Amino acid sequence: MDGDQPWNPEDGSDSLPEPSLDEPMTKPLPVIPQASPPTGVMSAERIAMKVLETRLLGGERTLRRREVAAAAGVSLLSARKLWRALGFPNFGDEDVAFTEQDLSALSTILDLVRAGKLTEEAAISVTRAIGQMTDRMVVWQVEALIEDMVMQQGIPDAVARKRLVSELPNLLDAMEEILVYSWRRQMNAGVQRLAVRAEAGLRASEAGREGDEDDAPLPLARAVGFADLVSYTSLSRRMNEKTLAQMVQRFENKCAEIISVGGGRLVKTIGDEVLYIAETPAAGAEISLALSRAFSEDEILPQARVAMVWGRILSRLGDIYGPTVNLAARLTALAEPGTVLVDQTTAAALGQDERFVLDPQATENVRGFGEITPVVLSPGRGKGLVLD
Repeated sequence: MDGDQPWNPEDGSDSLPEPSLDEPMTKPLPVIPQASPPTGVMSAERIAMKVLETRLLGGERTLRRREVAAAAGVSLLSARKLWRALGFPNFGDEDVAFTEQDLSALSTILDLVRAGKLTEEAAISVTRAIGQMTDRMVVWQVEALIEDMVMQQGIPDAVARKRLVSELPNLLDAMEEILVYSWRRQMNAGVQRLAVRAEAGLRASEAGREGDEDDAPLPLARAVGFADLVSYTSLSRRMNEKTLAQMVQRFENKCAEIISVGGGRLVKTIGDEVLYIAETPAAGAEISLALSRAFSEDEILPQARVAMVWGRILSRLGDIYGPTVNLAARLTALAEPGTVLVDQTTAAALGQDERFVLDPQATENVRGFGEITPVVLSPGRGKGLVLD
């Protein structure tokens, strides 16, 4: 869209403005008629929810979607692409659903594209990452607060959900401050892990997998591990909702703590299984052994099958992909409860480290990989991963 051409919200364009724009488009905000005050008396719960919403959204809802797009100087289709990426529901033309803060956020994203700092594709991808991660985070936090109210105040779940509306405002500022603090710390760690130290890992991977054409195009070298609880399905069928929730939370908390202390990253939890990565074969081995030991010693949780493979991966959308991930998953299914399996290449990378003992097993035909010799990984000299 040329900066000298008039903006037309009906032009059918499905693209964000070109980065060649020298300055963001500025347009006067449309005059919005004030909504009539509601009739009748609002309940205390509705008043509390209205106060909370106004605080969270930065003001009253006064704008319709076309008005926000027009004020930001972008087509409605382009604005909707960004709103969909954030996870917003569809609003109709007559829905007064947006605030001045929504306009400011949309303009901020568009300015990055107009200034050439992000392409349209990158802007949508970054926006989608924020939307998906904060959505999951909010659900987690709300359920944690409700569960705590039920336990500490001795009230039913339904009552706690209503009471949360009036109690949450006391926590908002602190939670927001922690969120921004954590994001900055995680961004620093992520840049170090995914950019600054990536080259060393690739060199180590090339040395261990010389001539492996399947792995060569992938940009990162990582230790990829899975930990899978044994007999989780049969156990979950015998548990009530409260007991099952406690077991799942105990499993996730224990995994997150061990992986974090070991310097790894918990990629995701899939029911009774966790996927994690580490920057070196030794770090991945330490984490894997610590997870196996922790579940074997836990008086509530069952044992776990654990497997770890060192190799190249593709990191996208907060997840990881590639043959290394698939092989680690296949080895997990072969592992005996309470044991850790690695492949031969990973074992070779750990072979000179006295902290580990490696015991090759009988060759297995692994789907998608052919003949693989699993190697049982056991602790050698040293204390292993020490948890506080």
